[in-house]
Amino acid sequence: MNEKIEGFSKLTKLQKIQLLLSKLDLSDAQTKIKEDLLKSFWHVDPATQKVIDEFTENALSNFHLPFGIIPNALINQKNYFVPMVIEESSVVAASARSFNFWYERGGIKAKILGRTKLGQVHFKFFGDKFLLFEQFESLKPSWLEELKPIISNMEKRGGGLKSLSLLDKTELEADYFQLWAEFETCDAMGANFINTVLEFLGKKITAHFAQSKVIMCILSNYTPDSRVLTEVSCTLKELNDPSFQMSGKDFAVKILEAIKISKVDKYRATTHNKGIMNGIDAVVIATGNDFRAVEACVHTYASRDGVYRGLSDATIDWNHQSIDDSIFTFKLEIPMALGTVGGLTALHPLAKLSLDILGRPSSDELMMIVASVGLAQNFAALRSLVTSGIQKGHMKMHLMNILNHYEASEDEVRLCKEYFANEVISFNAVREFLTQLRNKHVEHQFISTESRS
Repeated sequence: MNEKIEGFSKLTKLQKIQLLLSKLDLSDAQTKIKEDLLKSFWHVDPATQKVIDEFTENALSNFHLPFGIIPNALINQKNYFVPMVIEESSVVAASARSFNFWYERGGIKAKILGRTKLGQVHFKFFGDKFLLFEQFESLKPSWLEELKPIISNMEKRGGGLKSLSLLDKTELEADYFQLWAEFETCDAMGANFINTVLEFLGKKITAHFAQSKVIMCILSNYTPDSRVLTEVSCTLKELNDPSFQMSGKDFAVKILEAIKISKVDKYRATTHNKGIMNGIDAVVIATGNDFRAVEACVHTYASRDGVYRGLSDATIDWNHQSIDDSIFTFKLEIPMALGTVGGLTALHPLAKLSLDILGRPSSDELMMIVASVGLAQNFAALRSLVTSGIQKGHMKMHLMNILNHYEASEDEVRLCKEYFANEVISFNAVREFLTQLRNKHVEHQFISTESRS
């Protein structure tokens, strides 16, 4: 396979598959099996498959992930079915359990704290920087006027370029400056709109400043001023849940202690935030948004003060006259940029269905839904960690994956579920139990054969 492949992108999809498989060390029979496997995941409707193929380059097939639903997601007194695309069953189950818990306690409250998105023109200037700033201020009105045809449609929807400034970054890098642009993109994620504006501005820098060199024009996926706050609260008395096996007060205190650890220990903070993103990413993917951009933004925000910290917070407003009436609050403030129009949201059939299921939300509403799922998922994880431990529920949800791995029959699945209802689940334990079942089955078959003969 050392020879360079020329013109791969110009081949048909089937030709790509056949060329790829021809370069692998496979028998004719194995090649046929793998070709059929790839083809078996093609969509039955050729038109839909064509749309999916055009999402990427050199598409061979589709990689399926489960499309699940959380019911009873009560957010701002509105009850949602929330779609999630994720391969880890315990995430959907945990989020649903968390939403059920808070449904009885008023649900999750969410609000938008900001919507500003950012873009930058990164450039070098080798002349008098005072002259640069002076000329920029005189040129800016004409540049904004020339931008009107580009931004007019966005302005009609209430968005557009909200501010434009020149920043001196020479303390970071010699001769380094930025045009700093702030945008409102309404219900669109807005990447293409932002980048178009920035590239226009980059050309203006080059045209007007002979001693300049534009390096790049690109939006930033870090949007600290596009944030959403979600929170839940209840009395300590309302936290007296039998499944916790401790008082509501002790449970709340342990949650606070767990969160404090995530603020001071980066190893715990990483896993803490990963749990939040389990919920967030699953809804972001289901709605056709860019989960990589959301991830990058969130993790940068988590380290905004120079130390990587857990993102959620909790407080207890103590009522010393009646401890049970003290108020426990659990909250998450998180940045993200999402869209409900354009891109995959308008092209992917299941992304469109996800938005239909959610009631065709605005981008603000979607941000609140997504952040609320992150909060619910984080509460579910902390609830398990400070009570029964993470593995009890986690491995219970993974039992079917283990059974599928060992190709268990329907009877074996039934017997395993019965046996492991009150037992610790692990790959080894399931394997040993299946081995015992299968040995008994073989022995029974042997005895039956012997008796017939």
